[in-house]
Amino acid sequence: MKVQRALSQIAEIHRHLAKSEVYRGCRSLPVALTGVFAVLGGFLMPWVVPAQSPMAFLLFWVGIAVLSCAVVISEIAYDYYFRSGATIRRTTRKVCEQFAPCLAAGTVVTVAIAGAEAAYVPLLPGLWAVLYSMGLFAARPYLPRAIGWVALFYLVAGVALFLSIAHDPASMTLRMAATFGPGQLLAALVLYLNR
Repeated sequence: MKVQRALSQIAEIHRHLAKSEVYRGCRSLPVALTGVFAVLGGFLMPWVVPAQSPMAFLLFWVGIAVLSCAVVISEIAYDYYFRSGATIRRTTRKVCEQFAPCLAAGTVVTVAIAGAEAAYVPLLPGLWAVLYSMGLFAARPYLPRAIGWVALFYLVAGVALFLSIAHDPASMTLRMAATFGPGQLLAALVLYLNR
């Protein structure tokens, strides 16, 4: 009985330590690279994607999001398997558990809108920004404190995107690049200053 209680107390101490420790498994360089992808996407899209094609817009930005996720997830996986001890791995799992629902919601919303009608595609940039904000807010207890400002930036940007919905792909592209480029570069700066 005493051994079980002691193990329970040790597990509780580990949980409190994990909450007080800042997660450093995601470094600033891969996050900055995702911001660069967004800015480059904003410049390249007019030459790569046909004008007045919301579905082409959608596929283009989903491709950039998948590439960005691959870069960040590969960094986290490398850190998890090759650089981290048991405590950091536990924190990595916690951060991923906190952030995963926003990615899942973003995927479901994107698939639903893509399957419904192209007229709804202009809603996606705002939805993506707000959902990403929610993921950052959820993971905030394990990330540097200033990441809350990045989450707030995405929330405000998402609301602004909703309030000024653009129906032409060129304007949507500019808004995507202006939201996710600086947002990811700001997140990279926060991670760099808290390394």
